[in-house]
Amino acid sequence: MALANENYLKTPEIYCFDEIEKRVNAYKVLHPNTKIIRLGVGDVTRCLTNEVVQAMHAAVEEMSQQATFRGYSPPQGYDFLIEKILKDYRKLGVHLNRESVFINDGAKSDIGNIGHILGRDNIIAIADPIYPVYENATIMSGRAGVMNVDQKWSNVVYLKCSEETAFIPELPAEKVDIIYLCNPNNPTGTTLNKTELKRWVDYAVAHDSIIIYDGAYQAFITEPDVPRSIYEIKGAKKVAIEIRSYSKTAGFTGLRCGFSVFPPELMVYSKMGEKIPLIKLWSRRKANYTNGVSYIVQRGAEAIYSYKGKEEIQELVEYYLANASIIRNELKSAGLQVYGGISSPYIWFRTPDNQPSWKFFQQLLYEFQIVGTPGIVFGQSGEGFMRFTGFSSREGTLLAMDRLRGNL
Repeated sequence: MALANENYLKTPEIYCFDEIEKRVNAYKVLHPNTKIIRLGVGDVTRCLTNEVVQAMHAAVEEMSQQATFRGYSPPQGYDFLIEKILKDYRKLGVHLNRESVFINDGAKSDIGNIGHILGRDNIIAIADPIYPVYENATIMSGRAGVMNVDQKWSNVVYLKCSEETAFIPELPAEKVDIIYLCNPNNPTGTTLNKTELKRWVDYAVAHDSIIIYDGAYQAFITEPDVPRSIYEIKGAKKVAIEIRSYSKTAGFTGLRCGFSVFPPELMVYSKMGEKIPLIKLWSRRKANYTNGVSYIVQRGAEAIYSYKGKEEIQELVEYYLANASIIRNELKSAGLQVYGGISSPYIWFRTPDNQPSWKFFQQLLYEFQIVGTPGIVFGQSGEGFMRFTGFSSREGTLLAMDRLRGNL
């Protein structure tokens, strides 16, 4: 008799963004000709840049010739892309070993897969509200325990992250082993500056903890005191894995490519107390569980780092940040409490009259034909909040704000 991994049954049957699509589709059945503006799911709307497209065309041509054809990617990724990544870090004053960078098919995969190389008895800390994958990965790996009456998991430490803290997560009062940090944060759009991030690194050093640092939105940082990498903080290489993605910065949501950094200084412990470089475990997992990201996609990612490629990517980032600024300013002018939208494409705001998140979602959809993301899908502390994104078109963003003006 084949047995199920019943931890998977503890997660919602429908992923939170699928529930949003379900409700939107129900509306479209009744109103098939209505123009809906999507400010909810964080998918991009602008196409791939010319440098990326040209690089991928050239790679396709290479793949069509016997002399330049390539099969499996190296498990770690191609040297040509890794070298560009290392050079980019050096501009921040961060020097990494080539062996520490692993190309992936987007940040989401590695966020979930990292749990496979960590012991089941680790205590996990996540903020609330937070990107759902952090919690779901903890549940699916069997680390979450049981759900309490307040909809919290017994073996998860929920970091205080609310209006009282300006949606900056507070250090845990107790010792934890694994900490998920997202900077700039998804969903709140808030950021940790260097001083605040140093407190987390110091905590991790003092407690032999590991920080899983999600830097998927680092390209959107505009504030000078917000680091683009956790490795800008002294001591971080001893305690942090950094994960990045090209999805939002370069429109790779459909191509799937990013990378994770596992410094050789980062250690875990066996039950006998032996120190083990975490990179050794991750290397084994990569060798056994993946054949890598395609050569064509990695060539496209490499093009991002060229002079022209950087110009084009910066234009994309500024376009989405301008949308976020338009949304932020409009919501603030309506008297709402607003977070994010400065160094992030995400705008987090309290619902008018403190409405429940799903109720306001329905109002936005049925009265204004706008799709947002209810804060409650990011955790219990997200109730009464909504997330908008700057990833729509400029036309759609302006039209959405025009629909809302004077009606909130």
